[in-house]
Amino acid sequence: MTRGGGAHRAYSVVVFVVLASLDNVAIGLVPPLYGSIGDAFGVGEGHIAFSTTMMFLISAVAAIGFAYAGDRTDRKPVLVAGTLIWIAGTTWSGLSGSYPSFLISQIVAALGLGAVASVSFAVVSDLISPKRRGLVMSFWGLSQGVGTLAGTLLGGLLGHADWREPFLVTAVAGGVAAVAYLFTYNVPRGDSQPELAGVEYDERIHHDHLPKILRRRTNVWLILQGGTAQIALGSLVWLPVLFRARAEDQGYSAGTAVLVGSVFATLFQLGGALSILGGLAGDRLQRRTPRGRALVAAVGVLAAVPFYVVLFFVPMKIDVPDGAGTGAVIAAVLTDVFTEPTVGLCLATAVFALMLTSANSPNWFALIADVNPPEHRGTVYSLGNLINGFGRAGGNVMVAVAFRGLAGAFPPPLNYAVGLAAFQLFWVPTGVMFWLASRTVARDLADTHAALLARAARSEARPHGDVGGDPPVAVEGLAAQPEPGAGR
Repeated sequence: MTRGGGAHRAYSVVVFVVLASLDNVAIGLVPPLYGSIGDAFGVGEGHIAFSTTMMFLISAVAAIGFAYAGDRTDRKPVLVAGTLIWIAGTTWSGLSGSYPSFLISQIVAALGLGAVASVSFAVVSDLISPKRRGLVMSFWGLSQGVGTLAGTLLGGLLGHADWREPFLVTAVAGGVAAVAYLFTYNVPRGDSQPELAGVEYDERIHHDHLPKILRRRTNVWLILQGGTAQIALGSLVWLPVLFRARAEDQGYSAGTAVLVGSVFATLFQLGGALSILGGLAGDRLQRRTPRGRALVAAVGVLAAVPFYVVLFFVPMKIDVPDGAGTGAVIAAVLTDVFTEPTVGLCLATAVFALMLTSANSPNWFALIADVNPPEHRGTVYSLGNLINGFGRAGGNVMVAVAFRGLAGAFPPPLNYAVGLAAFQLFWVPTGVMFWLASRTVARDLADTHAALLARAARSEARPHGDVGGDPPVAVEGLAAQPEPGAGR
């Protein structure tokens, strides 16, 4: 495997995707086990949900510091440090003997998770060319969704008998991935940017660059949209609870209900795997108009809302053997998909809804890389991730309060259905902000393209501005054809 060659780059992308997946596994472990962990420590589910909220917030805040360090220094040591920190915190979680110890361990894990998310995004954006950003970023986003699903499934399958086991298994997997990461390609900044072909690009972020970042109006909308989007997504961590409550309402025991909730929640989020279609659609439309990626994301999230509302109210008849082993329960749930029409209808609705909203993720990632120079990408991503974290934590807290408030008028599981459906309306302002981003993206793309060309022209390697290679997708002619009304 030639260092920096095609195989080494492919290996590096795979490792980064796995790392991004594993940090979401660590986040997804806890929700299916709220009851089990709470019982072990003698506290209510709300206390354990609070630890998840703290994890969202702290990882988002920590990401800013780690991203800034990564944009200024060598990114590899920052990523190694972050990975080791979250592995240590996850191991500690599985060994905790009290609620305070568990809460602190989750906070430690969150610190490391912030580094992995923000710094690895900047590295991956330097590994892929602009014309393929939507597709590759869909795998990046998919890895995070798959990680959350895997965490939900792992928590339910391994944790229904012993809640500690999923944490320890995840920590071991993280250790293996950390070793694999040591052999990845140390990607130079701007390595795949066509404007910088043949140029040694050594620009670094500085503390006074924040005004420059925010003057790119597209960045403002990309950062802010995550607040409302993540309120909706944050509420979905309660899907296992909804399906567990449905199983208990039909008379199943607590252990079987936990298994049923985890398996159904995992199945019903499989539509996230179709984010690849959103990435491909964004790449294709971007070749026709610089508004392409933003418009695909806007249409996707707005069109998904009615399907989410239907999903939570379609009745489900669950038919599984109560008290049976894990394999028997999983097999029965999969059989229900084909033999129980209500289960099949719910699954089809969920897959379609999640397919539409998953168009958000790859196009958001790609837009950040498109409108920002390499030395700003990690920091812009972390700012967006900060708003995402507050939104997701807020959604997690607000929906719990909503469930309790609705319980007086709607007995479980109906209170969960009403609350979750209401929170999907937060996708509406998200779609509006992506549409606003589509109106400013042309000018920001053109400005970044011009700045990179100017940097290449100043380089000794390209003294006359001949940067070679193909021009980046979706910036040709932008300066001559600004979007109407895209004022700053």
